[in-house]
Amino acid sequence: MFKMLRNSAAALAVAAVVAAGAGTARAQETSIKFSLDFKFEGPSAPFLVPLDKGYYKAEKLNVTIDSASGSLEPITRVASGTYDMGFGDINSLIKFRDANPNTPIKAVFMVYNKPPFAIIGRKSRGVVKPKDLEGKKLGAPAPDGAYAQWPIFVEANGIDASKVTIENVGFPVREPMLAAGQVDAITGFSFSSFINLKEKGVAVDDITVLLMADYGVNLYGNAIIVNPKFAAEHPDAVKGFIRAYLKGLKDTITSPATAVDSVLKRNDIAKKPTELERLTMALNDNIVTAETKKDGYGGVDATRFAKAIEQIGLTYKWKSDKPKMEDIFDASYLPPAADRKF
Repeated sequence: MFKMLRNSAAALAVAAVVAAGAGTARAQETSIKFSLDFKFEGPSAPFLVPLDKGYYKAEKLNVTIDSASGSLEPITRVASGTYDMGFGDINSLIKFRDANPNTPIKAVFMVYNKPPFAIIGRKSRGVVKPKDLEGKKLGAPAPDGAYAQWPIFVEANGIDASKVTIENVGFPVREPMLAAGQVDAITGFSFSSFINLKEKGVAVDDITVLLMADYGVNLYGNAIIVNPKFAAEHPDAVKGFIRAYLKGLKDTITSPATAVDSVLKRNDIAKKPTELERLTMALNDNIVTAETKKDGYGGVDATRFAKAIEQIGLTYKWKSDKPKMEDIFDASYLPPAADRKF
């Protein structure tokens, strides 16, 4: 009996040591609450692949990723501290920082080297090039990130804005209204609106996608952003997150068809062909560009960024001094350029 008790006590002691070790391992992990900019769709694959492949865990990170309702929501979430990091539009961030100078939230990795802001029209409605919008009706949700760049697009393409009727429409009805011919064109993200129109039965050869970046709108797009308090307290965690994300991005670029499965696991109604096409568009139009091939992923060009600030000034009246790149983008968390090329 004594021997049995002694063995039981020894077993309990071993179990306690194992449990304590597991608790210590968990305690060494840094938790990161991350906000996407939208639903779990194709373009979110590079963030989700590291979850499924253990890349975040390898960096001693316990990452949770949530969806959002638009590219402005991650900014307010991260600024408030309810989320540690997020994926949001840097142009909205620039305006947010100007309006909230005491909230020094910054971007640390540029994902969309070219933004997906676009005008999407129908050829059967007479929309093929920017000037064709004159005399037409443009459906544009007031808080839409693409619509925010409309004044830049107008100036860059010599459009007489007084000849364009702007109709404020809701996000859910934007594509259905264009499909039904209630408007002639809409503002939106290229890879979302194009795919959604196809899903509504509009023929591909009837869809015109005017990617604003190809028509004089020289802005950057969505970036990884971080809460300043979190960054100050956990700089190594921010660097680790970026390293893990880069691995996921490389995997996604190498095999989009495999990477998109990480999206499908989290979105029961998503269809693989649809999300794969959406992901492929985002990769080809927004992420893998001549600039990222040359300089590596994640960074920004100072001269181009300064020009972007000037263009934003066409759509927004600065409340304080015009921001500089270092006010908005912190490159100190990026791996060396050589590690960001693939």
